[in-house]
Amino acid sequence: MSEAVEVVSDSEKSMLNGIPAIIAACDPRNSILNWLLIAVPIAAYAKLAHLDESIQFIFSMIGIMPLAFLMGKATEEIATRTSESVGGLLNATFGNAAEIIIAVVAVFAAASAFSENDIDGANAMITLVKTSLIGSILGNLLLVMGLSFLWGGLRHKEQNFNPQVVGINTTLLLLSTICLILPTVFHIALSISGIDETEIISGVLMVSRLTAIVLMASYALLLFFQLKTHSDMMSGSSHDHEEPTMELRDAGLLLLIATVFVSLMAEIMVHSVEAAGEAIGLSAVFIGVILLPLFGNAAEHFTAVVVAGKNRMDLSIGIAVGSSVQIAAFVAPLVILISWIVGVDLSFEFGLLETAACMLAVLIANSISRDGHSNWMEGAMLLATYTIIALSFLYYP
Repeated sequence: MSEAVEVVSDSEKSMLNGIPAIIAACDPRNSILNWLLIAVPIAAYAKLAHLDESIQFIFSMIGIMPLAFLMGKATEEIATRTSESVGGLLNATFGNAAEIIIAVVAVFAAASAFSENDIDGANAMITLVKTSLIGSILGNLLLVMGLSFLWGGLRHKEQNFNPQVVGINTTLLLLSTICLILPTVFHIALSISGIDETEIISGVLMVSRLTAIVLMASYALLLFFQLKTHSDMMSGSSHDHEEPTMELRDAGLLLLIATVFVSLMAEIMVHSVEAAGEAIGLSAVFIGVILLPLFGNAAEHFTAVVVAGKNRMDLSIGIAVGSSVQIAAFVAPLVILISWIVGVDLSFEFGLLETAACMLAVLIANSISRDGHSNWMEGAMLLATYTIIALSFLYYP
């Protein structure tokens, strides 16, 4: 008993507190990625000095990566004191902060462009919103989960996780994907019937807005189900206990600081994306679907893969799938409602290719993860699917 007390005491003594703990987390000697933090002030200076927008875009993307790593570290510290469900929810929420910023900033930019009769500029911002949301779902389900299964499978022959968590999440994700399909089918069906286009668009908007309310209510019920009424069933079943290395207060402060700077970098990115796309020769659709989510959601990417390597698959799955569900059932509906408030006609009609790719991603991720087991080959298949979809968008005009 006395030995146990002494061990705890030594652990507490070795744990840094306050500002020294945050400085240590950012120390490049503790992580190679921290060297990339230099990109953050460079991106900010490029923005303030009105330098070339391609420079702003590149350095803001680079700056998000180490900040995302710090967010992942802080969230993992918090997760050691909570359940895997809460840890996954925290990481998904703070990891999606950049995505929410990107979408909301683009919506207000579209509203401003409409007020100035800049129809092309407004439509470009609306396209950015739609593609970045779809890209986030695709990236988390295929890229993040694929990398997690691959990295974890290479270190552990077979890994296990709670299939009930995956099942309830993918069910809501499938519902959300159906909500993306219905407006497109609605539009096509009424067009064939010869109904006036203005009336069709009005109907699509109202269907999308009311659906957004239903989806947000469903997401709230999912959180209540996971964290309250069925928290025991949703708890993780396959992770090794790890001792925290930071105080909970310090981890929360680090998470907050990193989130603020990620949001700043995301704002710089969204305002420079159009000019950067023209400079590097990539379409706005490819940038929105592939590049923005890749860097904007880097927090989930880093953390999900790292914890998968530590055989904490419940947390890894909670991050990848939970983030996709949050984007589809909360962030996308929230953006639709904000657009309604500011007078921007944004609906769930995200495009046929985008919607089809999203549905396929949900179906294959659901098929692979339903059994509660994973290996490196399943990860490789998810990554192959993501690569094929990315190539399709690369040549999308």
